[in-house]
Amino acid sequence: MSDEPNREPGREIPGERPRTPTGGPWAAVDPWTRLPAMAPAAPRRPGTPGRVRDAYGPTASDGPGPGARTVAPSPLDPGASRDPHRVHRALREDFPLTHDPLLRAWVLSRYADVATALTDPRFTHGHRPGDPPCARAHVDVDTEALRAVAERTAYVLARRIAGRPQTDLVADFCHWLPAGTVAAAVGVPYRDMMRLVRGRAAGALAGECGGQIAVREKALASFLGNVLADPDRVAALRDAPAGLVARAWTESLRRDPPVQIAVRRTAAEVPVSGGVVPAGASVALLLGSAGRDPERFRDPDRFDPARDDPGQLTYGTGFCPAVLLAGFEAEYALRALFEAMPRLRLADGFRPVWSGLITRGPRTLIVRPGG
Repeated sequence: MSDEPNREPGREIPGERPRTPTGGPWAAVDPWTRLPAMAPAAPRRPGTPGRVRDAYGPTASDGPGPGARTVAPSPLDPGASRDPHRVHRALREDFPLTHDPLLRAWVLSRYADVATALTDPRFTHGHRPGDPPCARAHVDVDTEALRAVAERTAYVLARRIAGRPQTDLVADFCHWLPAGTVAAAVGVPYRDMMRLVRGRAAGALAGECGGQIAVREKALASFLGNVLADPDRVAALRDAPAGLVARAWTESLRRDPPVQIAVRRTAAEVPVSGGVVPAGASVALLLGSAGRDPERFRDPDRFDPARDDPGQLTYGTGFCPAVLLAGFEAEYALRALFEAMPRLRLADGFRPVWSGLITRGPRTLIVRPGG
């Protein structure tokens, strides 16, 4: 990602390769390096259900004259890093299937369509931790050993910051826990952890799934941000059983997924809301939009660990070390932070701000460890 000062945080220029390797969320589907050259949108075929609106194409109801052209918003529009939900809402309601020239892909934004694209074999060239192919690749994983290293690493990091008058949990905790857990899991001495985290070598040590470090960092930061934003929520989760913490974790992945856009490719024509995705097409799946689809979730913008319609699309449901580690890190992050800092709270006047286009999370979480 470029470090130019006038570039919006979390945003790349479409068509420009990052200047340094990023690995990308789910690196096999990095949208800036794997999308093909843009092709014209396929013409609407007779009998296609619903309407297919190209991002530049007028609909039949548009009248003549200036201002008649209907333009779908893009997830890469200026300002979408701070507030993607307005764009997502417009896409779900009016453009459930549209071709986006900036993404160079067809865009799906409704929960039902995104969930289908993540599991239907007609969509190919994707990897998501916890999906069946991922689950079949992992054998001889010691779950209790993973739990133990996540717990130990979380407590070490929490004690390091407990005595400070103020600290940033993103920089001083979330940044270190996922990589430190992986480093510990593969037997790297603690004294070497800092070097491994800085170089992201810990990810390489544990393979594609275990190395989902940047995604787990953002997921953890979002989880802690959602919990700490409400004092009543802090009280409810301070000594909560693992089951309740797991529900809160799932709810955070739904409401604020760390990966906002995943890319797939169609192996055949696929009917979806609003029309048919052509065969051989790149498809951008808006996980952030799907998680707030009111057709799937009641009051979707509200963070509610007790909701009776839970669900998330960040991870698949199969066995995977990355999925296990992420859940353990969330659970033991809360337990370690609250044990080391019983009066932990957000700093006066601070509210978490989420940002990012492809991956998303709070950039900072300023807290007062001593209350």
